[in-house]
Amino acid sequence: MVKGILGRKLGMTQVFKEDGRVIPVTVLEAGPCTVVQKKTIATDGYNSIQVGFDEANRAKVNKPRQGHFARAGVEPQKHLREFRVNNPEEYEVGQVIKVDVFAPGDKVHVTSISRGKGFAGSIKRWGFGRGPMTHGSKYHRGTGTLTSAGARLFPGRKMPGRMGGKRVTTRNLEVVRVDPERNFLLVKGAVPGVKGALVTIRGAVR
Repeated sequence: MVKGILGRKLGMTQVFKEDGRVIPVTVLEAGPCTVVQKKTIATDGYNSIQVGFDEANRAKVNKPRQGHFARAGVEPQKHLREFRVNNPEEYEVGQVIKVDVFAPGDKVHVTSISRGKGFAGSIKRWGFGRGPMTHGSKYHRGTGTLTSAGARLFPGRKMPGRMGGKRVTTRNLEVVRVDPERNFLLVKGAVPGVKGALVTIRGAVR
């Protein structure tokens, strides 16, 4: 059975181990998630399950999605994601996946949208060095030469632009604690995204 679930980032705290060591952890509200659809090689060309998270107001769900949820016989959900599985027959539509699919010591990959930092120059965005600040220099925090001997500007050049706000995956985070009563998952280290951001948690394949 695949280990995958949707959740929310709640923030960071710390926990103490038995030997007195302090471990920084990110608290995630993981699930419960409902299986909305099963996809198989015979019908869709690949095996996966589609899960929903966070029950939505029916009045705010458009008609196509309402029909999708009605066909599955589940309440409308705000977020839908797919998880690839090897044996979709192990799941049933309407089944609830909870945080207890994980256990302390498991390794997980956490995906979210990173914190947006607005428009940034090349020094902040890419770590460029600056020019001299004294002796009459007129070049301080500029981008620098953009072309090669007057040739065209090559694609992929590191330049000022929007920083952050991208889909980021942090890999191999260790699960420190699981709280099934409150649907909390504590993972060691930092997770991308702002507080309240939607996160996708997948078990690391070894």
